[in-house]
Amino acid sequence: QVQLVESGGGLVQPGGSLGLSCAASGRIFSINTMGWYRQAPGKQRELVAVIFSGGSTNYADSVKGRFTISRDNAKNTVYLQMNSLKPEETAVYYCNADVDGGVNYSGSYWGQGTQVTVSS
Repeated sequence: QVQLVESGGGLVQPGGSLGLSCAASGRIFSINTMGWYRQAPGKQRELVAVIFSGGSTNYADSVKGRFTISRDNAKNTVYLQMNSLKPEETAVYYCNADVDGGVNYSGSYWGQGTQVTVSS
């Protein structure tokens, strides 16, 4: 079994910054891609950023230059630093990890989500 636990969400004013973290635990041999997604009310879940095992990254066009994804492989943790936040980025943010946990435990896992609210 693999668990992902997110932390760091909350309320921030427009233009402010917020950092999220997501720690994976359980039967983990290695983690390939790790990523952050978000889902606003009434909208589909969308990709925010991903980071591959080698450290390369991809970002949604809407967050390029403002958000930074990083990971600590020793801690099985992925981070998302969000700057210059906008009200329309209010959403539940989810982390995702592509885990190699051996037979029966490998696959894509999701965290429970953390609420980010951007409002004055």
